[in-house]
Amino acid sequence: LIRYSTQNAIDGKPTRVLRPRIFVYGLLLLGLCGAWVWGVGHRSELIAEVLRDRNALYRQSADGSIANDYTLKLINKSQETRRFRISLEQEGSGLRLAGNELVEAGPEQVLPVTLSVIASDGIGGRREVSFVVESEDGRERRVIKNSFFGPRQCTTDSTTTTTPGAPVGAAD
Repeated sequence: LIRYSTQNAIDGKPTRVLRPRIFVYGLLLLGLCGAWVWGVGHRSELIAEVLRDRNALYRQSADGSIANDYTLKLINKSQETRRFRISLEQEGSGLRLAGNELVEAGPEQVLPVTLSVIASDGIGGRREVSFVVESEDGRERRVIKNSFFGPRQCTTDSTTTTTPGAPVGAAD
Protein backbone atom coordinates (compact mmCIF):
# COMPACT_ATOMS: atom_id res chain seq x y z
CA LEU A 1 0.00 0.00 0.00
CA ILE A 2 0.91 3.63 -0.38
CA ARG A 3 1.31 5.93 2.59
CA TYR A 4 2.41 9.53 2.87
CA SER A 5 5.58 9.46 4.90
CA THR A 6 9.27 10.21 4.68
CA GLN A 7 12.03 7.68 4.25
CA ASN A 8 13.38 8.54 7.71
CA ALA A 9 9.98 7.75 9.31
CA ILE A 10 9.80 4.43 7.46
CA ASP A 11 13.34 3.54 8.62
CA GLY A 12 12.42 4.47 12.23
CA LYS A 13 14.75 7.49 12.36
CA PRO A 14 13.63 10.79 13.91
CA THR A 15 11.90 13.19 11.46
CA ARG A 16 12.11 17.00 11.30
CA VAL A 17 8.80 18.76 10.69
CA LEU A 18 10.18 22.28 11.01
CA ARG A 19 12.47 22.47 8.01
CA PRO A 20 13.73 25.73 6.43
CA ARG A 21 11.36 25.23 3.49
CA ILE A 22 8.35 25.43 5.87
CA PHE A 23 9.57 28.80 7.21
CA VAL A 24 10.18 30.20 3.69
CA TYR A 25 6.71 29.13 2.49
CA GLY A 26 5.12 30.55 5.64
CA LEU A 27 6.88 33.92 5.18
CA LEU A 28 5.87 34.05 1.51
CA LEU A 29 2.23 33.34 2.40
CA LEU A 30 2.30 35.94 5.17
CA GLY A 31 3.81 38.52 2.78
CA LEU A 32 1.19 37.86 0.10
CA CYS A 33 -1.65 38.11 2.62
CA GLY A 34 -0.20 41.37 3.97
CA ALA A 35 0.09 42.84 0.45
CA TRP A 36 -3.52 41.87 -0.29
CA VAL A 37 -4.78 43.51 2.94
CA TRP A 38 -2.78 46.67 2.18
CA GLY A 39 -4.12 46.79 -1.40
CA VAL A 40 -7.73 46.44 -0.28
CA GLY A 41 -7.25 49.06 2.44
CA HIS A 42 -5.58 51.62 0.16
CA ARG A 43 -7.59 51.20 -3.02
CA SER A 44 -8.69 54.31 -4.83
CA GLU A 45 -12.37 55.18 -4.64
CA LEU A 46 -12.33 57.13 -7.91
CA ILE A 47 -11.49 56.22 -11.49
CA ALA A 48 -11.58 59.01 -14.08
CA GLU A 49 -11.00 58.71 -17.84
CA VAL A 50 -11.37 61.30 -20.60
CA LEU A 51 -12.37 60.25 -24.13
CA ARG A 52 -12.36 62.62 -27.10
CA ASP A 53 -15.49 62.91 -29.22
CA ARG A 54 -15.13 60.65 -32.26
CA ASN A 55 -16.73 63.01 -34.76
CA ALA A 56 -14.77 66.11 -35.79
CA LEU A 57 -11.37 67.07 -34.40
CA TYR A 58 -12.77 70.48 -33.52
CA ARG A 59 -15.72 72.71 -34.29
CA GLN A 60 -15.77 76.42 -34.93
CA SER A 61 -18.68 78.49 -33.68
CA ALA A 62 -20.15 81.65 -35.20
CA ASP A 63 -18.15 83.93 -32.87
CA GLY A 64 -14.88 82.36 -34.11
CA SER A 65 -14.05 80.31 -31.02
CA ILE A 66 -12.83 76.72 -31.37
CA ALA A 67 -14.32 73.91 -29.27
CA ASN A 68 -13.38 70.28 -28.63
CA ASP A 69 -15.88 67.83 -27.11
CA TYR A 70 -14.96 65.17 -24.54
CA THR A 71 -16.71 62.54 -22.45
CA LEU A 72 -15.43 62.24 -18.91
CA LYS A 73 -16.17 58.84 -17.38
CA LEU A 74 -16.25 58.92 -13.58
CA ILE A 75 -16.44 55.73 -11.55
CA ASN A 76 -17.35 56.18 -7.88
CA LYS A 77 -16.21 52.99 -6.14
CA SER A 78 -17.28 54.10 -2.65
CA GLN A 79 -20.46 53.05 -0.86
CA GLU A 80 -21.75 56.62 -0.55
CA THR A 81 -22.87 59.37 -2.91
CA ARG A 82 -20.03 61.78 -3.67
CA ARG A 83 -19.71 65.10 -5.47
CA PHE A 84 -16.81 65.89 -7.78
CA ARG A 85 -15.51 69.22 -9.09
CA ILE A 86 -14.17 69.27 -12.67
CA SER A 87 -11.76 71.95 -13.91
CA LEU A 88 -8.80 72.56 -16.21
CA GLU A 89 -5.32 72.61 -14.74
CA GLN A 90 -3.92 75.47 -16.86
CA GLU A 91 -6.66 78.09 -16.57
CA GLY A 92 -4.61 80.98 -18.02
CA SER A 93 -3.75 79.27 -21.31
CA GLY A 94 -6.70 80.62 -23.32
CA LEU A 95 -8.72 77.42 -22.83
CA ARG A 96 -11.85 77.28 -20.71
CA LEU A 97 -14.19 74.50 -19.69
CA ALA A 98 -17.88 74.52 -20.65
CA GLY A 99 -20.23 71.99 -19.09
CA ASN A 100 -21.08 70.68 -15.65
CA GLU A 101 -18.28 71.66 -13.31
CA LEU A 102 -19.86 70.01 -10.25
CA VAL A 103 -21.35 66.52 -10.64
CA GLU A 104 -22.78 63.97 -8.24
CA ALA A 105 -22.15 60.24 -8.53
CA GLY A 106 -24.10 57.64 -6.60
CA PRO A 107 -22.55 54.66 -4.82
CA GLU A 108 -20.63 52.41 -7.23
CA GLN A 109 -21.93 54.41 -10.21
CA VAL A 110 -20.32 54.91 -13.61
CA LEU A 111 -21.18 58.48 -14.62
CA PRO A 112 -20.55 59.81 -18.16
CA VAL A 113 -20.16 63.62 -18.23
CA THR A 114 -20.11 65.56 -21.51
CA LEU A 115 -17.62 68.44 -21.53
CA SER A 116 -16.45 71.04 -24.04
CA VAL A 117 -13.17 72.91 -23.96
CA ILE A 118 -13.40 76.26 -25.72
CA ALA A 119 -10.39 78.20 -26.97
CA SER A 120 -10.21 81.92 -27.45
CA ASP A 121 -9.17 83.47 -30.78
CA GLY A 122 -5.66 82.82 -32.00
CA ILE A 123 -5.24 79.37 -30.46
CA GLY A 124 -4.64 76.62 -32.96
CA GLY A 125 -2.78 73.42 -33.62
CA ARG A 126 -2.42 70.68 -31.04
CA ARG A 127 -2.12 71.54 -27.36
CA GLU A 128 -2.02 69.45 -24.23
CA VAL A 129 -4.95 69.95 -21.87
CA SER A 130 -5.22 68.54 -18.34
CA PHE A 131 -8.58 67.87 -16.69
CA VAL A 132 -8.68 67.91 -12.89
CA VAL A 133 -11.32 65.85 -11.08
CA GLU A 134 -11.42 66.48 -7.36
CA SER A 135 -13.83 65.22 -4.75
CA GLU A 136 -15.67 67.93 -2.87
CA ASP A 137 -14.19 66.78 0.44
CA GLY A 138 -10.66 66.86 -1.04
CA ARG A 139 -9.81 63.18 -0.39
CA GLU A 140 -9.44 62.21 -4.06
CA ARG A 141 -7.80 64.14 -6.90
CA ARG A 142 -7.03 62.94 -10.43
CA VAL A 143 -5.32 64.78 -13.28
CA ILE A 144 -6.09 63.37 -16.74
CA LYS A 145 -4.07 64.55 -19.72
CA ASN A 146 -5.51 64.77 -23.22
CA SER A 147 -5.10 66.82 -26.39
CA PHE A 148 -6.89 69.90 -27.69
CA PHE A 149 -7.00 70.36 -31.46
CA GLY A 150 -7.63 73.52 -33.46
CA PRO A 151 -6.96 74.76 -36.96
CA ARG A 152 -3.30 75.01 -37.93
CA GLN A 153 -1.84 78.47 -37.86
CA CYS A 154 -0.14 79.03 -41.24
CA THR A 155 1.92 81.97 -42.22
CA THR A 156 2.07 83.20 -45.79
CA ASP A 157 4.64 85.44 -47.33
CA SER A 158 2.88 87.79 -49.74
CA THR A 159 6.08 89.17 -51.24
CA THR A 160 7.19 85.95 -52.94
CA THR A 161 5.26 84.56 -55.88
CA THR A 162 6.05 81.58 -58.03
CA THR A 163 5.32 80.88 -61.65
CA PRO A 164 3.48 77.62 -62.37
CA GLY A 165 5.96 75.01 -63.55
CA ALA A 166 8.95 76.96 -62.17
CA PRO A 167 11.25 75.27 -59.65
CA VAL A 168 10.42 75.85 -56.02
CA GLY A 169 12.14 78.96 -54.72
CA ALA A 170 12.21 80.66 -58.14
CA ALA A 171 10.59 84.09 -58.05
CA ASP A 172 8.98 86.04 -60.90
